[in-house]
Amino acid sequence: MDNGSSVAFDFKFGAADFAPDASNMLVRKLGSVVALSAADKAALAQISTSARMVEPDVDLINEGEALRYAIVVLEGFACRYKQRRTGQRQILAYLLPGDLCDGDVPYRSSMDHAVGTLSSCRVARLGQDVLAELIDRRPVIAEALRLSKRAEIATAREWVVNLGCRSASERMAHLFCELLVRLEAVGLVRDNTYALPLTQRDLANTLGLSNVHVNRTLQELRRQKLLELRGRTLRLLDLPRLRSLGEFAPAYLRPGSCPTQYVS
Repeated sequence: MDNGSSVAFDFKFGAADFAPDASNMLVRKLGSVVALSAADKAALAQISTSARMVEPDVDLINEGEALRYAIVVLEGFACRYKQRRTGQRQILAYLLPGDLCDGDVPYRSSMDHAVGTLSSCRVARLGQDVLAELIDRRPVIAEALRLSKRAEIATAREWVVNLGCRSASERMAHLFCELLVRLEAVGLVRDNTYALPLTQRDLANTLGLSNVHVNRTLQELRRQKLLELRGRTLRLLDLPRLRSLGEFAPAYLRPGSCPTQYVS
């Protein structure tokens, strides 16, 4: 994975092995947060019927745009980002399968950042009225969305700590552990392995590093036998050591759970 391209070899299984059924990703995500009834699941599944494929590097919502709908990511990786006049971009958050982007759209007027795809994505749009009605009529779904938003805000705090206090290796270790937990919640992890459809540039724009520094950091983590990255598939070889390196404690991804300390 370098500067937008991928390494030329792959594991014996590919990204398709990590995608059980995209139409169920929102159900899987919110079902990992709260216990959904059959009616709740049916209501969420209905949202996915209008999904469409979007190519990589496409803006789904522009900065300053009036908010008229929320976006559900069903396949692929998207992100929130800010872009400077110089062209430099800072990725603020990843939107993964099952994530509902801007679920508070009924209460906001415009975007102060942009949302775009990092890989090919299957997305669905959810209008303000539809979302407001869903929240009003389905209190369990409303609670799941509230808890998911809390986790998103907590994740943003962790990313600030990453950028401000952690070394390059620590930042990358923390990010990869975080992605493992988030993707595991929707059934997209197998044996500590998951699809990672990101370029080195994407990681650089996420971790506040140069492309060269990202490459060196990946090589160092490989040398320490902490991970194996082949093509667009990442395998975490020594999860306890990787968690310790990144000071990763997953409680912030599970709102309402008791805080736990990272493994030292």
